Amino acid sequence: MSFSLAEEEETRKNLVIAKPFALEDDKDSEHAASNGIRRILSLFKNVRLGSDLTNFQLPPQLNQPRSQLQCYGEMIYSFCGQDLIGECSRRDLPIERLKSVVAWNISTLRPIVFGMSPYNPVLGETHHVSHGHINVLTEQVSHHPPVSALHATHENENIDVTWCQYFTPKFRGAYVDVEVKGKRTMKLLNRKETYEMDQPRLVVRFLPAPGAHWTGKIKIKCPETDLEAELHLISDSFIERFKGNNNRSIKGKISQTSSGDKLYDISGHWDRTISAKNLKTGEVEVIYNAKESISGLRPPTVKNLKEVMESESAMVWSEVSEKILNKDWERAREAKKAVEEKQRESLKRREASGESWVPKHFSVVRNGKDWDCSPLQPTVPRAPLVITEAQEENMN
Repeated sequence: MSFSLAEEEETRKNLVIAKPFALEDDKDSEHAASNGIRRILSLFKNVRLGSDLTNFQLPPQLNQPRSQLQCYGEMIYSFCGQDLIGECSRRDLPIERLKSVVAWNISTLRPIVFGMSPYNPVLGETHHVSHGHINVLTEQVSHHPPVSALHATHENENIDVTWCQYFTPKFRGAYVDVEVKGKRTMKLLNRKETYEMDQPRLVVRFLPAPGAHWTGKIKIKCPETDLEAELHLISDSFIERFKGNNNRSIKGKISQTSSGDKLYDISGHWDRTISAKNLKTGEVEVIYNAKESISGLRPPTVKNLKEVMESESAMVWSEVSEKILNKDWERAREAKKAVEEKQRESLKRREASGESWVPKHFSVVRNGKDWDCSPLQPTVPRAPLVITEAQEENMN
């Protein structure tokens, strides 16, 4: 999509970057769940069971003022306290590094705002943010189906993170089941280790009690160290609560891959603390504390306005987000329609000229329903959007 010079300059002056959804915002989500269920159910009254909701259009009242690309980026650059990514490479022993990778992976789980959805990114949209030594770049590499690519690098610890994300939301009557697919890889280049990890499912439940939760199994495997972790996210369903199981709980283990020998038990809650128990010594240690990692989160600020890319999420959706934050729903609807119309016009121009879309920052391979994304550059450069210095001081 493209802007005139005057439009682009005006948009740059009014960049709107929403605050990340932090741990303490959970109460707002519970309030939204109790108040928004009737409106949400009315949207689905004509939707058939099993329908794919990938292209389902939501009114601005049910949109978060942020793009899905920003949500992906926040999972990595938005944190307080310790730099958990860097910690993955600093540990001397392989088992300690795997425990750190487990802790960092759990830190990417964030509370979900029930009934509120981020914008579907437009093709070619990007989000580029730096936090301390961590630089993160995301790009929407496909629109139908929606596929997002992410590349993050840690300057000091020589760490490379690559994600390829695509999902299929299915309507199941009492809930929506979102299967998240794609590869997640972390490379500790100084250690010559690669960690491959699965992604959990997201379930948005309407009845009997509204809510949204992560569920399913996450497997983290490192071939070079012969170690792996398996995490089970326990369902936050009404039945599980009735059984007395606390919501957002995690149970899992760390094992040696070749022998299957279990070395550690993992247990706790991803929104509280996670502990690892050494099965040989019986020692228990807290490896993750959510309050210390995902509380008090603040949005990036603009360090260099002129370097902000035209495709930056905060530019693409700036007017929409501004109107949503001001609860000016009619103008928000018009602004959202304008963004979508520009994308349709770009598609028409490409089709008329026989031009195919080529992502700017990633190489993309499609094999049937599977996608793979590889960054074109070995490292992510410093971004014009940064986490403020006040937050960066808490990293060390």
